Amino acid sequence: MNHEAADARRPPSGARAEQKRAAIIAAARETFLKEGFSAGMDLIAAQAGVSKVTVYNHFGSKEALFTAVVADALDAPLSGTLAPAIDQLAEADDLRKALTEAAQAWVKEVRENPDVLAMRNLVARELHRFPDLGAAWQHQAPGSHHPAMAGALEHLVSKGRLTIPDIEVAILQLYSLLLFPHLVFSTYGTEINTDLTDRLIAHGVEMFLDHYSYRPDQA
Repeated sequence: MNHEAADARRPPSGARAEQKRAAIIAAARETFLKEGFSAGMDLIAAQAGVSKVTVYNHFGSKEALFTAVVADALDAPLSGTLAPAIDQLAEADDLRKALTEAAQAWVKEVRENPDVLAMRNLVARELHRFPDLGAAWQHQAPGSHHPAMAGALEHLVSKGRLTIPDIEVAILQLYSLLLFPHLVFSTYGTEINTDLTDRLIAHGVEMFLDHYSYRPDQA
C-alpha cells in the first residue's frame, strides 16, 4: 500500500462514503481508547467493517485518522443534539442569550462525554512517542478540524450578526474560552466546578461577541 499516493488522492464523497467515514471514525475512537495510538489499522478496518485500503482512501494516514477522531469527539455535540440551537443563532433576537445557552449545553455535553476527555488525555500520553500526531494536527486548518463550528460562525457572518475577518482565529478563540480549560484540568485528573464553568461561559461569550460584534465598515 503506497500511503503517499493515498495522501494525494481526494477522499471519497457521497452518502455511502460518509457512512463509511463515520463507521471508521467510530471504530477508530473505540480502538484507540482501548489500544492506544499503536493500534493497527487492520484492527480499525475490521472493527469498521471495511478494508484497510478504504481507511487509507478516506484518511491517508493513521495520524490524519487520529486527528479526525479527536475533532469528531469535540464537534459531536454541535453536529448532533445542538445542531438546531446552532442553526437558530443567526435568527435569535438576543444573540448573547442564545449563544450562552448553546455554549452551556455544548460544554455540558463535552464534560459529560467520557470519550472527549479520554481522547485528550490519550493525545497527551502518546505525543512524545508519535510526534507526527502534532504535525498532522498543525498542518490542517482549524475549520477542517471543527466544520460544525466553522459553519455556525460563517452563518452568523452571512446573516450580518457578526463581523469575523478570520474564521480560523475565531474558532480557536471560542474553543479557548469555552472548552480548553476543561481539557487542561482533566489532564491533571480534576475538573472545573459548576459555578466557575458558568462564569467562564458567561464572560467568554461576552468577550467573543463584544470583539466580533457586527461592524458594517469591516463586513
